[in-house]
Amino acid sequence: MAVPKKDQERVGYASLYGAQASKDGKERVVPAFWHEYADAWLQGYDGVPMAGSEKMKPVSEQMEAEVDEAAVGKPQS
Repeated sequence: MAVPKKDQERVGYASLYGAQASKDGKERVVPAFWHEYADAWLQGYDGVPMAGSEKMKPVSEQMEAEVDEAAVGKPQS
């Protein structure tokens, strides 16, 4: 089932706010504002990744050094 873009954004925000509430040590109770998206809020609170999202892999030190060198070595026009 397709979910409208606006709802996808709200689900994402609900999850993010749930995760932040967990970090802040708040109680695992969905605020009234997020009641419509309670499942997403609770998943964020519990640290469950959102469906279809993957964690980004960290950039290796070698890659970071290569990017830094390239940025510094750019000729100016």
